[in-house]
Amino acid sequence: MKISVITVCFNSEATIAHTLQAVAAQTHPDVEHVIVDGGSRDGTVKLVETLGRNGRVILSEPDKGIYDAMNKGLRLATGDVIGFLNADDMYADDGVLARVDALMQQDRLDALYGDTEFVHPANLNKPVRRYRSDRFRPDRIAWGWMPAHPALFLRRQVFERYGGFRPDYRIAGDFELVARIFHPGELSYRHIPEVLVRMRTGGISTGGLRSTLLLNSEVLRACRENGISSNWLMILSKYPAKLLEYLRK
Repeated sequence: MKISVITVCFNSEATIAHTLQAVAAQTHPDVEHVIVDGGSRDGTVKLVETLGRNGRVILSEPDKGIYDAMNKGLRLATGDVIGFLNADDMYADDGVLARVDALMQQDRLDALYGDTEFVHPANLNKPVRRYRSDRFRPDRIAWGWMPAHPALFLRRQVFERYGGFRPDYRIAGDFELVARIFHPGELSYRHIPEVLVRMRTGGISTGGLRSTLLLNSEVLRACRENGISSNWLMILSKYPAKLLEYLRK
């Protein structure tokens, strides 16, 4: 199967080289890297042109936010399976996409997801936390659980059936998508108990108290808009388990 990896970026010169190299190094023979740039004014686009995988697709123009950019990537992508890799993330090894392809074909999956390892931005070999996606099940959406988004792969038909991202969300549009596609209980899915993606700390969803409050308010909104009964106490109850992810490191 052809796999499309979508990366959205803006002024990402400092980090995107690792992302581009990680996708270019994948052993799976049919990978399309779609890069949607928001009109960067630094050297981002030049790096994409220099380091990007052969057959890459590049769009550079202003957008209306991260989820608008992701939707542009969806419209450009031609793969049978689609994943998203942020401009400061990397695949854990060169065989990640080959394993994703094999397992999704073997089990005829609509969705496959693994774990993500957060690393120190100044030392990419220093793990800080492991986001364990095995805690996710559709019946835990009301508690704010979701698979690690960069380690989630979906067949194209899922987006055709349920649509793309809601651009009116600022920070939890990926959670809203997960709630919308998994809550009906129609998808065949599987978790791989291994790290598929390594992510630098310090992104928009890990950016302090203000981001945490915004994230959780949008998570609660996403539950309500998708017919999932939830409340603040349920949403916040996941944090002791998340704290353990740090302590284990």
